[in-house]
Amino acid sequence: MRLSEIIANLKAKYPLELALPWDNPGLQVGRMEQEVQKVYVALDATQEVLQACVAWKADLLVTHHPLLMSGIKKINSEEFLGGKVLTLAEHRIAHYAMHTNYDVTEMARLAEDAMRLADTEILERTGTLEDGTACGVGFVGSLPEAMTAKECCDYVKKAFGLDSVRLFGDPQARVRRIAVSPGSGKSMIAPALASGAELLVTGDIGHHDGLDAVDQNLLVIDAGHYGIEHIFIGQMADYLRETFPELEVRKAQLLQPFAVI
Repeated sequence: MRLSEIIANLKAKYPLELALPWDNPGLQVGRMEQEVQKVYVALDATQEVLQACVAWKADLLVTHHPLLMSGIKKINSEEFLGGKVLTLAEHRIAHYAMHTNYDVTEMARLAEDAMRLADTEILERTGTLEDGTACGVGFVGSLPEAMTAKECCDYVKKAFGLDSVRLFGDPQARVRRIAVSPGSGKSMIAPALASGAELLVTGDIGHHDGLDAVDQNLLVIDAGHYGIEHIFIGQMADYLRETFPELEVRKAQLLQPFAVI
């Protein structure tokens, strides 16, 4: 199967024009006419992932986060990103990424389903699908029942398969209306407050961001950037298998990029 056929399907399913202005999804490395038999799915194009692709002799690497997010001036073995591009090119591994275009069409819904939220609405609208349906970043809705923030931490850990999360705010505060925004959620504090959420589940919350949110009566559970967004890997691998049964699809092992010691 040609890479162009796979990309045409992914573009239709997750339109690139729905990505946020600062983003850079799409074909990162590769030729459209390339033949593809083996597809490797991961969250990031790390060195470990690239080595796994080379060892397996993958033809295509599909990730959530783009390898190239800003300008690159040199492609050589002495440059960090340039070296990765060389590895992909030398082993004829194409690389395609779906980032915020995936976030607004799929990731938010996956996170909402994992949290089993009811009466949901989009947390921050960013665009409109072809059928006229609004799309955007994150969801806000109601938990199956009211619980303490501490109980909600356990609930989030179970929903996303996590060993730990960080809580900003009173563990005994009772919450029901929850906002969920996978990825880096600093910018989602204001939309969460505007939505009337009592607690925001997201990732990459800094010290001052968390304190400021609590001072405005918004509790925050930082489940980590990888902690929530790893749901991309399983969903995308399943989608590719179902859509292209002739392809071999392998997914990266779920493994937090850091350890809490």
